[in-house]
Amino acid sequence: MTSDKGKKLKRINAGLIGFGTVGTGVVKVLRENAGVIKDKLGCELVLKKIADRDTARDRGVKVDEGVLTADAMDVINDPEISIVIELVGGTGIAKTFIMEALERGKHVVTANKALLSTHGKEIFRKASEKGVDIYFEASVAGGIPVIKALREGLAANRIESLYGIINGTANYILSKMTNDGGKFEDVLRRAQEKGYAETDPSYDVDGIDTAHKLAILINLCYGTYIGLGDIFTEGIRDISQLDIKFAREFGYRIKLLAIAKSIDGRVEARVHPTMIPAAHPLAMVDGAYNAVHLRGDAVGPVMFYGLGAGMMPTASAVVADLMDICRNLNKDISNRLSPLSYTDEAVREIKIRDINSLEIPYYIRFLAVDKPGALSKISGVLGNHNISISSVIQKDRKIGGAVPLVILTHNAQERSLRDAIAEIQKMDIIHDKIVYVRIEENLGAAN
Repeated sequence: MTSDKGKKLKRINAGLIGFGTVGTGVVKVLRENAGVIKDKLGCELVLKKIADRDTARDRGVKVDEGVLTADAMDVINDPEISIVIELVGGTGIAKTFIMEALERGKHVVTANKALLSTHGKEIFRKASEKGVDIYFEASVAGGIPVIKALREGLAANRIESLYGIINGTANYILSKMTNDGGKFEDVLRRAQEKGYAETDPSYDVDGIDTAHKLAILINLCYGTYIGLGDIFTEGIRDISQLDIKFAREFGYRIKLLAIAKSIDGRVEARVHPTMIPAAHPLAMVDGAYNAVHLRGDAVGPVMFYGLGAGMMPTASAVVADLMDICRNLNKDISNRLSPLSYTDEAVREIKIRDINSLEIPYYIRFLAVDKPGALSKISGVLGNHNISISSVIQKDRKIGGAVPLVILTHNAQERSLRDAIAEIQKMDIIHDKIVYVRIEENLGAAN
């Protein structure tokens, strides 16, 4: 529903596809905050249609008769609906819905990180071709407005580094292990019982969800299109209570971090468990909370913190996007802001740094037979691979006939470290799998 030039609309209609947890939150926010939304927009924002396969389930919110439909195309084809909200999720039918909406000249709001990190290039180009807007604040870090910050507030900056805790499930598990103790498996099971983790938790604990979100953030930071396959990804399954305790002794905490850095024309793109100084603000982000720490060349370090998931925080971001599009409609404009903030002509390919070229300190934990010469054999192999030791801790407590031996290194090359560990793993003095964790000492420092 468009306006005559300069004439404000009295009502803007939106349609919602996907009436699940977040969709229910969107209905609640629009209803409970209708007054403040109208005061800020100067017009009424109306949810005209809601599409979901299940039209009978009680969501705890009532909708007017005739609003609910089982057919998403009823939303997309309605000529009175200007904005389509996609909250179906996934990379299949959701893509079809978005592309059909864009093709019909509808503006789109989505929270779909998997879709945008996989097919963002195609979707954004279609929006540009049709002269409509697509907003996606809720796709990363729930209610935290980090995407708006990158697209607008920090637009004048070159982003030098980004560190993110952007998966609440993984952070909840690591926080519980750190604060309350317990094995990974036990903490995960309790998280599943409380509804913090899915029955199949691999998407969260293996870093996949974090990598999807990091891809979107990197594309915004550097005006490019990378996907899941470009990001080195490791999860948290190998982190034990031993590692948590040793990290504390060295003055660190372990977090699953999304990391991007621009160095010498290349971008690091990696997701993995990371030891960070316990005094750093990111180390203090506990439970299901998220945080993103950015450094811009002009602004310096900036950190965003808040709930990264859940019905209402995510709905808050969705409705904020809706309101941005409504403001555009009331000024009879669109494409004021390109999806990545960069012009189409400026979007380019970037070179991703090979993880094997990474040079940082490492934590390495061995379970080694407690006999003379064990440490010298291990340190000898590390030395042969140009890996210098900064600290060593050896505990007396035996675990299956072996004792924990922990080494911190000075800056070492990832390739050399992997080669050394592969060689040490074959020694008869080693019991169990060797665990190593990367260390980030100066988060957000100027490169």
